Amino acid sequence: MAAFTPSSNSFVGLWLDSLLTLLRDKGAVLLLFGAPVLYGFFYPWFYQQQVVQRVPVAVVVQDNSALARQVLRLVQASPRIDPHLVTGDEAQARDAVLRGEVMGYAVIPRDFKRAVLRSDKVVVPVYGNGAYPLVSKQVQYGFAEAVGTFSAGVELKRLQAEGQSSMQSAASRAPVSVQNVALFNPTEGYGSFVVAAVAVLILQQTLLMGGALVVGTWREQGVAHTSVKHWLARMLALCVPGWLAGLFYFGWIFVWQDYPHGGNPLGALLLLACLIPAVVGCACLLGWWLAERERALHVVLFTSIPLAFMGGFTWPVEALPEALQWLRWLSPSTAGIAASLRLNQMGAPLAAAAQPLLWLALMALLTWAAVLLLATRPASQAHIAPNEK
Repeated sequence: MAAFTPSSNSFVGLWLDSLLTLLRDKGAVLLLFGAPVLYGFFYPWFYQQQVVQRVPVAVVVQDNSALARQVLRLVQASPRIDPHLVTGDEAQARDAVLRGEVMGYAVIPRDFKRAVLRSDKVVVPVYGNGAYPLVSKQVQYGFAEAVGTFSAGVELKRLQAEGQSSMQSAASRAPVSVQNVALFNPTEGYGSFVVAAVAVLILQQTLLMGGALVVGTWREQGVAHTSVKHWLARMLALCVPGWLAGLFYFGWIFVWQDYPHGGNPLGALLLLACLIPAVVGCACLLGWWLAERERALHVVLFTSIPLAFMGGFTWPVEALPEALQWLRWLSPSTAGIAASLRLNQMGAPLAAAAQPLLWLALMALLTWAAVLLLATRPASQAHIAPNEK
């Protein structure tokens, strides 16, 4: 039986020709195929430790008593913090924070022992470097756990002195126990939290730059105006590297890095089926508008950080200006991140992600229709790139 050889005018032939065009373009190959793979290994590397531990801190001890030294020993035993400086001068601890030698400090006040023995309220101030939220969180938690453990011990001894047994005193102090369970991020790691969302943004930005670069090249070469069938083949060809990169992230990187994954695999596939065409449509419109090969990199690169903040995972959406709360939906990554976190990490049913998925599908239809309208209208001198004259 003879091998099937599609004609150059058939849809399959045009699609294969478009794929070959992408593969012959070294810049496009680097952005569409190389960049997602590079980011897949490079970006998670920074967050391999997942949880910040042994943060350097200072302890200001203004009460030279056995109880104050007991608190200090509990601080030294904490896995979250590591006291590098023990001093009686708060100004010295503050200067150490300003120099970056420690990331926070706690103050054990004067007359600490007397206040504890008299059952007076004692406040142990804790100060953290707010410029580093993750580090500051560990400083606050570490000191809070150490002081809380000390406080629990004092209260148990007081109850036992009143005649209660050890079991009775434990029940009296905490009649209702609370158990904290992290449902969708069991390790409570920063990498599991941020990479799962940023992966969608990486897929979008690399595909936007690569797709706009290719379309800008077609505009420069004067081959942008062509038939609907040809443009459908071109856009479908641009979807291929996006789908492959999505499968690479969802199906391997998340598994390899042990990030929460696979909650709803069929839903994740449907997400890729909607997200990638929406991004391709936006990339084609961007490349058509810029009409030059290199400009896409300049325009797209600086948008990554703002889009991350508007994605709803690093900054509360409610804290954004109202205009940005609406404008952020013009980026496919906004709906893509919302759907991915629900389907991939939380294992939510498809109905829970229906709204962002429908928005992505609508965006894909609108952008593809706009590209086809631009590509098939008669080229005029006022609306074509200089090289298309």
